Amino acid sequence: MGDMRFVTILGTRPEIIKLSPVIRKLADNNIPNAVIHTGQHYSENLDAVFFEQLELPPPEYNLNVGSGSHGRQTAEMLARIEDVLADEQPDTVLVQGDTNSVLAGALASAKLDVELAHVEAGLRSFDRRMPEEVNRVLTDHAADYLFAPTEQSEEYLRAEGISDDRIFVTGNTIVDAVEQHRKLAAQRSTVLDEHDLAPGEFCLMTAHRANNVDDPSRFACILDGVASFAEETDSDVVYPLHPRAESMLAAHDLPIPDVIRIIEPQDFLDFLRLESASALVFTDSGGVQEEACILNTPCVTMRTTTERPETLEVNANVLVGTDPDQIRTAGKQMLSATHDWPNPFGNGTAAERIVDALRNGDDPNDGRSGGTGP
Repeated sequence: MGDMRFVTILGTRPEIIKLSPVIRKLADNNIPNAVIHTGQHYSENLDAVFFEQLELPPPEYNLNVGSGSHGRQTAEMLARIEDVLADEQPDTVLVQGDTNSVLAGALASAKLDVELAHVEAGLRSFDRRMPEEVNRVLTDHAADYLFAPTEQSEEYLRAEGISDDRIFVTGNTIVDAVEQHRKLAAQRSTVLDEHDLAPGEFCLMTAHRANNVDDPSRFACILDGVASFAEETDSDVVYPLHPRAESMLAAHDLPIPDVIRIIEPQDFLDFLRLESASALVFTDSGGVQEEACILNTPCVTMRTTTERPETLEVNANVLVGTDPDQIRTAGKQMLSATHDWPNPFGNGTAAERIVDALRNGDDPNDGRSGGTGP
């Protein structure tokens, strides 16, 4: 591989988690890799904890961009990333997922004619109203290496005219991350004791998507649906409250039903422990849909579309939108679901496949079937 240099760009906690196995694998192979943290999620103390927990060195660059309108935030990151890339002169830039940090990294790389590798390529909700959908489509079409987590993602990319020699089916790095940390979470996390929770005796809720929590009527419907489920099933529901959702509750003067217990946002190990130990997860997060599926915890997704259709196909997840009756009914159905579905996201070797492909410029048709197999 010679003296290849990499730059990895990340900006949110899900990106830190999903890129951690790749960052580790590059380090194991003594491959130079500078990490840029854009600061898109601007809770620096929480992010620092994530790097420590995942046993990653602190990023070489902290851009501290913070929040702002989509355009302003992306433009600021684009300018700052371009400066770093001009200094670092990498051969390849790595991005993961569908955030504004990813789009800024993709555009900066394309303008400087640096090779771009997109981890978790080919996800599609087919809902162009989601800013993430636009980000991932544009990034895929700018990328030189498209690391698709599943065969389904590969099909979407091919349907958009992306050539086979750029697509690599690798499995999803979240499997690597969950497998590397679930035992650690069980050993180290005290979150269940702290909140007096017994495994299998509570349900977990997350809600933070802008189109859900910024709309007071939708947010109220979600709370109503989960609360009526909790009352009917006599379930304890725990809701780690995202700062965005907290500010919207205050702005709209929305009361939290008594049966939903608010707790503070959790670090990765504690959240993994909650997901693993809960009887059921209610969420609007893409990453949580994947993690619940891998951990064999049934999931109810409070959206009308998902870019993780594989979770639906194995009956690990159900889409319900924000109608309270549908949330309640689906919750009751999934509470009694069997938990023995196959994991559709691969066998925990995604990081290895990604680094091998980058090192060797592999033919993606080589060993293709292994990407999502057992």
